[in-house]
Amino acid sequence: MADAALRLKGFVEQLLGEPLPMRIRAWDGSQAGPPGAPTLVVRNRRALRRLLWKPGELGLARAWVAGDLDVEGDLYTALDALSGLFWERGEDARTLAQALREPQVRAAVRGLVKLAGPALPPAPPREEVRRPRGRLHLHTRRTDRHAISHHYDVGNDFYETVLGPSMVYSCAYWESSAPDTTLEDAQRDKLELVCRKLGLSAGQRLLDVGCGWGSMAVHAAREHGVSVVGITLSQEQAAYARKRVAEEGLTDRVEIRVQDYRDVHDGPYDAISSIGMAEHVGAERYLEYAENLHALLKPGGRLLNHQIARRPHRDESAYEVDEFIDAYVFPDGELAPVGTTVTQLERAGFEVRDVESIREHYALTLRRWVANLEADWPRAVRLTGPGRARVWRLYMAASAVSFERNRIGVNQVLAVRTPGSGVSGMPLRARVWN
Repeated sequence: MADAALRLKGFVEQLLGEPLPMRIRAWDGSQAGPPGAPTLVVRNRRALRRLLWKPGELGLARAWVAGDLDVEGDLYTALDALSGLFWERGEDARTLAQALREPQVRAAVRGLVKLAGPALPPAPPREEVRRPRGRLHLHTRRTDRHAISHHYDVGNDFYETVLGPSMVYSCAYWESSAPDTTLEDAQRDKLELVCRKLGLSAGQRLLDVGCGWGSMAVHAAREHGVSVVGITLSQEQAAYARKRVAEEGLTDRVEIRVQDYRDVHDGPYDAISSIGMAEHVGAERYLEYAENLHALLKPGGRLLNHQIARRPHRDESAYEVDEFIDAYVFPDGELAPVGTTVTQLERAGFEVRDVESIREHYALTLRRWVANLEADWPRAVRLTGPGRARVWRLYMAASAVSFERNRIGVNQVLAVRTPGSGVSGMPLRARVWN
């Protein structure tokens, strides 16, 4: 079948109802599509079977992770085109059930079935999260430990390959997008920005919730003289962070715990940092999370909540968790609009004093992480396997495109436990930390 690419392109365009802005190369060596465009490489018929048995994002993700699909050319351009075609078509886009009522769509599906060949559905790649059947509750202590382990206990050497020496796994803060601005400098500037927003000074106590590999804890203790408790559910993160603390000579000021945020009871703290943590909490637990943090702060204490946000839906009940990220990256993770986050913090008793969007900064950060991964690809594959390395390349590159296109954002929300007197302790002039 020497024309597989041409037939595949025709079937896909029938399904989409518009031209495919990519080139296709099929398993038989045939090619079709606009010259010079990024090429979607369909390595075998199994890729089609994955898409037919699981249409949409998850089918595409399974084919990518398994190596059945690949992209040649600029990955960001390809992902931008694919995201617009397959899973970013807006709330008014036709559903699969609606599309299948259309004769041309049914004909295209029949053609794809014939092209794919008869076979049972392929098993998901082993990198996909396996969840117990009959699971009723999300975000219990047990399920959160499992989710965090899946995401973070991949191996510290792998994360060093991606994140670089800073070992900060959250959005950096860029003074400039110039190529000579290093990722390490931008991550240091982000940590310092958080410390300034929190108003840290020597002798204070800081709780760092979701402390990762200890970068914030070490920076705050070393540069601002505070005592820090950092908590994580990842055993590998905790071991790495404790080693860093010891090497910095900060064991008298920094304690790293493997502990759930619900089990911290040794307040009050002067300040709390929550950087890239709240995405793991879940909508049904978010108010409880905010209330716990509020209770752990002394009156006048500050919270800096650094959190990814999604765009709001007109009908919020229509929100669905991203299938690829839920299955391969952040199990049980949920995103909320920034307005919802602010409302929940205020319901918990906080006074929100500042909201700063740093959306473009995350796109720059992700592109640097992807560059790190691609530059040391053979080592990354040795450390974690080809499937998981492909997961991370796809996840980070697609996320960069989503931030650039304003499909998702990231915000730093500064909030205060303002006492009944109304004296917040905040400066009169806004943004004095900049």
